[in-house]
Amino acid sequence: MRYLNSLVIAFATYSRIPMPKADWSDENRKYSMCFFPLIGAVIGAAMALWLLLCDWLRLGGMLRGAVGALLPILITGGIHMDGFMDTSDAMASWQPKERRLEILKDSHVGAFAVIGCSAYLLLNAGLLSEATAETAPLIGMCFVASRALSAWTMTVFDSARPNGMLDSFARTAQKKMVGASSAVYLTLCALVWIIFGGWTAAACIAAAAISTAAYKRMAYKYFGGVTGDLAGWFLQITEIACTAMAIIGGKLL
Repeated sequence: MRYLNSLVIAFATYSRIPMPKADWSDENRKYSMCFFPLIGAVIGAAMALWLLLCDWLRLGGMLRGAVGALLPILITGGIHMDGFMDTSDAMASWQPKERRLEILKDSHVGAFAVIGCSAYLLLNAGLLSEATAETAPLIGMCFVASRALSAWTMTVFDSARPNGMLDSFARTAQKKMVGASSAVYLTLCALVWIIFGGWTAAACIAAAAISTAAYKRMAYKYFGGVTGDLAGWFLQITEIACTAMAIIGGKLL
């Protein structure tokens, strides 16, 4: 029952998929991040079904890419894109760390947030316009890998804001279990990339590794650690970087 509650908490927090009521005790929240990557699996499955439908109906690239770019937002409610937008505003401000952290908390949407979101969705739609049902397994694992890395970094990277949402989950998380489950998810992603993509797997793995290193450098240098908004930025960057490698890498390698 504890693990079921943890599963419900993960989906209720990071998706808009209807969930039954759960006991949000610290004991149940302790394992919730172990199930976070399963939301990525749901997005990957939805993406695969959409690409299959596109191939079957011979839909054009514009509709294929537009709906594909919106699917993750429809399933998650845009919680990670919100963090991406807040981080875009904070980074564009060129202010000291303390001011950047204040901008992350500001509910107002700045120009750079809108520009960043628009550019992201346009690029993602363009990439997914080239996707087919054949590349669906590679793309689907991008959503799992981004969440597995996000869960793992939450437990090992320093927090910039004590008592924030990310810090709250990190303090209650069973870190060894989160680390172990993240390793299992990432291994599964690598295997799927290798089986369905061959050498493309190397490009996807490299994209995930580089995104993680860039995330740590950016978070520590400009914010003094990680926050929930920065974690959303990282998840979005990892997703699009791995998706780009899954699609473009498959054409080059």
